[in-house]
Amino acid sequence: MSRSATSTTVWAALIGNLLVAITKVAAALFCGSSAMLSEAFHSIVDTGNEALLLYGMRRSRRRPDAEHPFGYGRELYFWSFIVALLLFGLGCVASVIQGINHIRHPRPVEHAVAIYTVLGLSLLFEGATWLIALRGFRPSVGVDGYLAAITKSKDPPQFVVLIEDTAALTGIAIAFVGTWASIHWGEPRIDGIASLAIGLLLGLVSVLLARESKGLLIGERADMKLQEEVFAIARATAGVVCPNGLASAQLAPDQVVVALSVQFEPHLTAPEIEQIVVEIEEKIRRTQPEVFVLYVKPQSPEAFAATQKRIRGQAFRGSNEPAAGLPDSPGE
Repeated sequence: MSRSATSTTVWAALIGNLLVAITKVAAALFCGSSAMLSEAFHSIVDTGNEALLLYGMRRSRRRPDAEHPFGYGRELYFWSFIVALLLFGLGCVASVIQGINHIRHPRPVEHAVAIYTVLGLSLLFEGATWLIALRGFRPSVGVDGYLAAITKSKDPPQFVVLIEDTAALTGIAIAFVGTWASIHWGEPRIDGIASLAIGLLLGLVSVLLARESKGLLIGERADMKLQEEVFAIARATAGVVCPNGLASAQLAPDQVVVALSVQFEPHLTAPEIEQIVVEIEEKIRRTQPEVFVLYVKPQSPEAFAATQKRIRGQAFRGSNEPAAGLPDSPGE
């Protein structure tokens, strides 16, 4: 998804959540529904989250400077992580506290028709933003499904908005069931239990978002297809004996740093090697424009292996070759 398309998705989610939040707050105060108040917390937090994502997207586009020579792309990952923390701290905890208070001090739900009307409107608003987010994220989904696509995604706003909207629709369903059951059986504590369920839902969502954002924030490798393409280009270039391996880091959804170790033919002069490096870089930029910085290091396989051993690293060495160094960590 392009940055403009991602921005459109986030703006649509912000406007939709703002309308839903205003509607839910008014209904919760008017009807005395604990589940509705929890849903209002949820929508308020979601609205703030979308604002933070837009802020992070704008900050991440700043040009490199002397203090940040690789730019500010990871600001987007930082603010995505903050969004996950806010969803837990303000959404999950507030809903759980509200649910416990309502169970301890039950208050009958009033004006059920108004609650159902608000939930219906919320379903309409949230459903519209959910469809926009789904349509934007669907091209990223492969045969492995949505969860695998979320795990592999390098663009947090894509999956953050989709997950938040999915949780919002689930929360609306919980609030509806809790309100109906509380009125049907004359047991207001059920409304409090619904608040607890919404809080637990937000907690699970925040853990998922925090895990994915954290991996990108601390430095995740680039997409496997990109690495394979870079490796293949280097291997097919005249004058290259073989690429030894490469290491990559994702700076932003459209910015990748690649360090490539290459063994050149021994008879080449320094100017000839420099020309080959320029050729490799031009080919990579044509096929993989997100490669923001490319470093090519002339190196023998023995020197490369020694470096990997010294830093206990794991470089990519092609899909058909074993990686050098240690096995992947569980978080990779």
